[in-house]
Amino acid sequence: MLLDGKRVIIHGAGGALGGAIARTFAREGAQLFLAGRTRVKLEAVAADVATIGKRAEVDQVDALDADSVDRHADSVAERAGGVDVVLNAISLRDVQGIPLVEMSPEDFTTPIITGVTSQFLTSRAAARHMIRQGAGTIVTLSASPAALPGPLMGGFGVACAATEVFTRHLAGELGPHGVRVVCVRPDKLADAPPELEADFFASLVDKTLLKRLPTLAETADVAAFVASDRASAMTGTVVNMTCGTIAG
Repeated sequence: MLLDGKRVIIHGAGGALGGAIARTFAREGAQLFLAGRTRVKLEAVAADVATIGKRAEVDQVDALDADSVDRHADSVAERAGGVDVVLNAISLRDVQGIPLVEMSPEDFTTPIITGVTSQFLTSRAAARHMIRQGAGTIVTLSASPAALPGPLMGGFGVACAATEVFTRHLAGELGPHGVRVVCVRPDKLADAPPELEADFFASLVDKTLLKRLPTLAETADVAAFVASDRASAMTGTVVNMTCGTIAG
C-alpha cells in the first residue's frame, strides 16, 4: 500500500474531492484525520472509510482560523505521534460566469483570499511538526486556469496560480528539512457535482488532448502517489493531470 501507516490530515474532507481523496488514502493504508467545518459530512466520509476496514478520526476545523488549524495539527501530532501528510481540499467559494469588468471586488477576491490563506495556515501548522521529525509531504491543489487564460473565471484562476507559486516557495524553504511540497493540477473534474451548462462542459472536453476530463478517482490516485514515498524525489512542482488541456 502506498500510504501504509502514514499519518494524514485532510482539510475539506467532507467535500466531493476531499472525500474521494480520503477514501483512496484509506485504501492505501493511511491513518486519517478528517477536518472540516461540517461534522455531518465528515462523519459520512468516515463511515465510508469504515466499510473498507479502516478508521478515520473526525474534527471540526475552520481552515481559515489560524488558532483552530494550529490546535488541530498539534492534537493530531500528539494523538498519532506526528504528521506525515497534509492536504487541503476546501472549497474556494469562487464565483464564476460573470465578466471581470462587472464583478464585485468581494466576489473577485474571495477565492484568492480563501485559497492562499487556508493553504498557508494548513501547510504552516503541519510543517512545524514535519520539520521536527525531518520528513513529511504537503499536497496542494490547483486547476488548469492557473496557467491558461479563460473567460468568466473570476478570481479562481488567480487563486490557483497563487497556490502554485506558494507551493514552489514553500518547497524551497522546507526542502532542507526533508519536507516535500507538491501541487496536483487537475482540470474540471468529470464526475464532480454539476455546476456548468452542458455546452460549456462540452467545450472543456473538446480542449483536452484525451477528449475527456479527469475524474475524482484519478485525482485521488495521483494525490496518493505524490504523498507517498514512491514520489520521494518530487518537490516544488506541479503535477499536470488536465487530460492534455495543458501540454508540457
